Amino acid sequence: MCDEFTSEADEANLARRGLTRREFAALSASAALAGCASSPAGDQGLASAELTERTVSITTEDGTADAFFVHPAKGSYPGVIMWPDVAGLRESKRVMARQLAAEGYAVLVVNQYYRGSAAPLLESFAEWRTPEGKAKISPLRRQLTPAAVTRDAKAFVAFLDGEAAVDGARGIGSNGYCMGGSFTVRTAAAAPDRVGAAASFHGGGLATDASDSPHQLISKTQASFLFAIGRNDDERDPEAKGKLRQAADAAGRSAEIEIYPADHGWCVPDSPAWDADAADKAWQRMLALFAKL
Repeated sequence: MCDEFTSEADEANLARRGLTRREFAALSASAALAGCASSPAGDQGLASAELTERTVSITTEDGTADAFFVHPAKGSYPGVIMWPDVAGLRESKRVMARQLAAEGYAVLVVNQYYRGSAAPLLESFAEWRTPEGKAKISPLRRQLTPAAVTRDAKAFVAFLDGEAAVDGARGIGSNGYCMGGSFTVRTAAAAPDRVGAAASFHGGGLATDASDSPHQLISKTQASFLFAIGRNDDERDPEAKGKLRQAADAAGRSAEIEIYPADHGWCVPDSPAWDADAADKAWQRMLALFAKL
């Protein structure tokens, strides 16, 4: 996952973007996200939709989770659960959620670290690369066991189903980034009667040797899947894509599996690896997936 890649890879991607590591770390959240608004999925949609957003509290079996909830101001729409990457719920994820909401979805961006602290724990992805950032996040990551994620997913689905902005007659989608990629599969397995689509972007831990590996759970879902895999993720684990394909085919589940010409983290605007063209392609494939909800 994102903490497994070298500083040389980060610097190569930053050089591609014309940034040094120091310049990247100094960027404000707004500046880091500036390129987001130029994508077809963002600029046009946000200009044409009036959105309502708020921070919400969701009761889970383990406590009270905070999350960011955004949706068009009028009407009801399919719900989507967004699982952030390792840096957690922060402004870049709010921006991405607003873009998706403007396309006609009620989007819940969860704070997966709620057991330890309300969001944001970090203001940007760059903070995760610091010793202080890792010290904040690492112990909270260890709490995110498969069972904990499954419990949380059920609570998040229940929250969406209780909201007037969510069309209960349509399925719920889930998308996740980095560590959140595997959580989308667990979400689909946690509520198979409600979650109809799951999209994983440069997801980690999708096909392991564990008995409850996400790829082993595909047969327990009723969802269609999108697995957008980074080229360096594929280089490190070239067998993962085959395991995902075999599991999806055996379960009779639709799954689009593709290796993108971009590195781990390319979909997230405040990640060193962000790639506008590859991110837009992945975004459009997600919209095509969610259109079937």
